[in-house]
Amino acid sequence: MNRNARKWWRAHKQRVQQQAVPSHTPLHKELAENEQQLRALYDNCSDVVFRSFRIGGSTRALVVYIDGLTNTEELERNVLSVLMKTKMPKDSAIGKLLDNVVSVSQTNELATFEDCLESVANGFPTLLIDQQECALSFGLAKWEKRPVEEPMAEGVVRGPREGFTESIQVNMALLRRIIKTPALKMEQMQIGGYTKTKVVLAYIDGIVDMDLVKEARARLNRIDIDGVLESGYIEELIEDNPTSPFPQILSTERPDVTCGNLLEGRIAIIVDGTPFVMVAPATLFSLLQSSEDYYQRSIVSSAIRWLRFLFTGISFLLPSLYVALITFHQEMVPTSLLISMAASREAVPFPALVEALLMEITFEALREAGVRLPKQIGAAISIVGALVIGQASVQAGLVSAPMVIVVAITGIASFMIPHYIAGIAIRLLRIPMMFLAGSLGLLGIMLGIIVTVIHLSTIRSLGVPYLTPIGPMKFGEWKDTLVRAPWWMMNTRPHLTGDYQKIREGANQKPGPEQGGDPA
Repeated sequence: MNRNARKWWRAHKQRVQQQAVPSHTPLHKELAENEQQLRALYDNCSDVVFRSFRIGGSTRALVVYIDGLTNTEELERNVLSVLMKTKMPKDSAIGKLLDNVVSVSQTNELATFEDCLESVANGFPTLLIDQQECALSFGLAKWEKRPVEEPMAEGVVRGPREGFTESIQVNMALLRRIIKTPALKMEQMQIGGYTKTKVVLAYIDGIVDMDLVKEARARLNRIDIDGVLESGYIEELIEDNPTSPFPQILSTERPDVTCGNLLEGRIAIIVDGTPFVMVAPATLFSLLQSSEDYYQRSIVSSAIRWLRFLFTGISFLLPSLYVALITFHQEMVPTSLLISMAASREAVPFPALVEALLMEITFEALREAGVRLPKQIGAAISIVGALVIGQASVQAGLVSAPMVIVVAITGIASFMIPHYIAGIAIRLLRIPMMFLAGSLGLLGIMLGIIVTVIHLSTIRSLGVPYLTPIGPMKFGEWKDTLVRAPWWMMNTRPHLTGDYQKIREGANQKPGPEQGGDPA
């Protein structure tokens, strides 16, 4: 950021602070002055309700809340109706009075205007009483929220069916329901000058390396932005290599995935207003793993994991291999197959590279169109569109039938990548790989692979190398990387950073008759 930009940003922040008023201005003793100040702050805010009444018919009081964020029925029944019948003694403390008469479990005393504004914005009705220098907020927030449902993008055959929602309280409760120990810590902070978005840093004390927690906390605290609407804002502001197409932070909608990573010594970042929770540090292999790998038997999970690795490579290299073979290395194709491919390409006016680019771009457009269209017709449109366009293109002589097959296999392979954001990175790199193949043949493909591996070797996620445990080499952790060893063999946690609790299960966990006794 240049000097003029910094100067503008400082001036902008000063204007925001002046408009937002009183950061730490204490409340007045006179109710009229407090009401005047709050009404000025909420000028032209038709959804903010100012309800004046008298406690016991004598002491003036005021309740401020936002219509639609507050449970008005509970407010009327448990607060207003009770206080109107209660006589307030002179010189009595507000806390003592309300402890005796108001049946609301969550109450907080507020001393400044900033505290009152934050309370009202969170849906908590705020009570101000004449001749009292503090206010009181009630935990009576209520707003419409989506119920807990199965995540659409992370479905499993075997495993939990619940997913995160847009409510940060619900998401925190989902984690607490799985990990019941008080060692699960959740540090809350606010990010965003206007949105004041709640962000929670979660970790398990005693398992996580505290240096990792300090680094994550420092990166979150240095964020200075006017608003946060989704966790993607924060992800781009705390990642190590912002120019890399590969994601360095894992985002998931599944509480079981988040808890599994917490138990391995990672940290989770929960953002209010989004069902996606961020997990870090992330590695390339963690992005290629599915939660179901840990619920199926180890042999099945290992076979599926190898199949996933194979098709990830196919998704990355197959179109460029086809372009290289057709353009430069026809001698590597069997003669009968080469004759068949040449016959199918006879009427195609474009070289293989242009043909591949045309089909890849069309396929990606159809896929994005299917995602953006309404759910009821999106899948049908993308499938029918691919079939119709592919068949029509072959009949019109624009592309060859083998190219349609290659693009179809590549698309199916990309669907096997468990995490959508990792699949996007592979899809983006597929285009430059095709250009290298079209210009240099197999040499260009090897050059692209070398550059990609070098790039992956330089990426870090919160300081952890992206290719861990392959680079740097950690043979002890391969049992949950290339394969998924049985649970009785995975008695140690992965070593991410610094100090950690290595042992995660007791000795002699291997099942067998000698452990369970003689069934007879």
